[in-house]
Amino acid sequence: MSRFKSDFLRILDERGFIHQISDPEGLDKLAATSRISGYVGYDATATSIHIGNLITVTMLYWLQETGHQAISLMGGGTSMVGDPSFRDDQRQLLTQEKIASNIESIKKVYSNILRYDGPNPALMVNNADWLMKLNYVEFLRDVGRHFSVNRMLSFDSVKLRLDREQSLSFLEFNYMIMQGYDFTELNRRHGTVLQMGGSDQWGNIINGVDLSHRMGGPQLYAVTTPLLTKSSGEKMGKSASGAVWLNGDLFSPYDFWQYWRNTEDADVTRFLKIFTRLPLDEIARLGALGGSEINEAKKVLATEVTAIVHGRAAAEAAAETARTTFEEGGLAENLPSVDIPSAELDAGLGLLTLMVRAGLAGSNGEARRHVQGGAVRINDKPVGDERMAIGSGEVTADGVIKLSLGKKKHILVRPA
Repeated sequence: MSRFKSDFLRILDERGFIHQISDPEGLDKLAATSRISGYVGYDATATSIHIGNLITVTMLYWLQETGHQAISLMGGGTSMVGDPSFRDDQRQLLTQEKIASNIESIKKVYSNILRYDGPNPALMVNNADWLMKLNYVEFLRDVGRHFSVNRMLSFDSVKLRLDREQSLSFLEFNYMIMQGYDFTELNRRHGTVLQMGGSDQWGNIINGVDLSHRMGGPQLYAVTTPLLTKSSGEKMGKSASGAVWLNGDLFSPYDFWQYWRNTEDADVTRFLKIFTRLPLDEIARLGALGGSEINEAKKVLATEVTAIVHGRAAAEAAAETARTTFEEGGLAENLPSVDIPSAELDAGLGLLTLMVRAGLAGSNGEARRHVQGGAVRINDKPVGDERMAIGSGEVTADGVIKLSLGKKKHILVRPA
């Protein structure tokens, strides 16, 4: 039984979202008696957010679903600096044009998860609207004087960087002040009282809470989520081909579905609670499945999360592709594909090179180990010769070459 009375915090608690809350009783009372405004900030340092951000976007979903105002804050201003938290080096500085392009791309993901129209619409706000207009001297006098350098140096995100004797530029040090100021500015503009984020953002969020106190503003609140890890201890968000992005053009809906289908048994219930909208009693039923039946729960997890991020049609197509490929041994046209010039196939392309180009290995050395381990197949036939050349002779009657790594990773090589 949850300790919270408000629907919002009760749902977060029951589903495993909560790591820290700055004032649990105060926030719970406020959320139970009034409509609150809360936000999560996202810097636009790439064309997509990744699976590690999905947990905080889902918190915004539940905030909106329980009748409150959800704000996705785009870091058009803070992205000019870059968050130094838990990094060993300074982020690459981006132009305003690149940041604006990234924001437009990221918006597509949010629109699949949050409602920006209709009743109780979510808001998408850009902190460039105020940060890019600041007068630096006035900002230092009115805001900077409320920040203690001694305290900022005590934050884990800064201490780890300094302990490794890695340089922390003055530019990056200002990031914490800018993020804290965002909170007070959103409160002034939208009455926002809650900031949410990952546990690594606790210090930055608390800066905003403290800044409001010091500037004579209202009580603000912070909620953070646990670090997202698998039961094995491995950090979530990486696949064999790199980051698990939420934009389909960077990480296909099929690969996204497969990522969740490969969830470890011990994580199924926890991930169903956090990443799907299924009722808790249905999640309990799925989590109780034993033996090979747990695979059915993993398929439900994969389909439900993919439907949220990419749409129900894409999720069902991915599930059907997997069923056709794995259960029937067929060739599903919806499998991920890579185009290879026909001239290269006519001349013969090295197997290791092809695996790297197809994204099944990060290097020739990794590809070689897969071949030597007996994990590679061409058109469902095992391949043991790492020096094999793949050519037009391997193209099937379907006009493709099926390149497989293990039982669950398949790429269709298409002559172009």
